[in-house]
Amino acid sequence: MGALIGGIIAIVVGILLAGPGPLGKATLWFIGGGIVVFLIIGGIIAIAAGISDIKDRIEEKREKEKEKKEEEKKEEVEEKKEEKEEKKEEEK
Repeated sequence: MGALIGGIIAIVVGILLAGPGPLGKATLWFIGGGIVVFLIIGGIIAIAAGISDIKDRIEEKREKEKEKKEEEKKEEVEEKKEEKEEKKEEEK
């Protein structure tokens, strides 16, 4: 999230430097069309980071569901053991 915010701030600063005024003209003269390239690269990086974050969340959710199922299975096994023990005690 921090990288995304930093990227947005960098884009805003870059656009402001390329804005009207003598500094903007000098900046545009110096870097030419580089701002466009950097914006595109920055956007690609932000999209990749976002996709990676979504994948991580999905994987985390799957792991939690798997752990929950395992716990349920353990509980079922324990219940069956208890039932068997109760049957043995009743037989005695």
